[in-house]
Amino acid sequence: MNIFDINANNGRRFPARRLTKNIAGGVSSIKTENFCMGIVQLDPDGGQVPWHNHPEEEVYFILEGKGEMCIGNEKKEVVGGQAVFIPPNTFHQLTNIGKTPLKMIYCYGPAGDVDHWKQELEGTLPKAGVDVPPLPEGAWPQCTDAP
Repeated sequence: MNIFDINANNGRRFPARRLTKNIAGGVSSIKTENFCMGIVQLDPDGGQVPWHNHPEEEVYFILEGKGEMCIGNEKKEVVGGQAVFIPPNTFHQLTNIGKTPLKMIYCYGPAGDVDHWKQELEGTLPKAGVDVPPLPEGAWPQCTDAP
């Protein structure tokens, strides 16, 4: 039996002020082929999963906190207890707009690390409105800071 202990895992810290822990797939000890699942904590006041896209369909389930979710040209506030579907190849971004950490679970398939993780760590994430489509009007700016 393979049990992953989230409390015994340090996860990966990203420049956009978030901590990601793979639960299944990717670098997790639970190897999967058809999906990846993990938990993310976004720092207060702007911690983010920056504007990006990938061919996998994905769901974000907000556990606690308050965020700004951008998908394509839409922008909406999300709170704990809500789930958001992200279609394949659609640009999306989640930003913590609250004063406490935002915690969420992601699930996408098939399994594997998505490109934006590596790009963010290397400081090569494409810039919204320059290299890739712009964020919805009035959205929190994309974090593309190098580590």
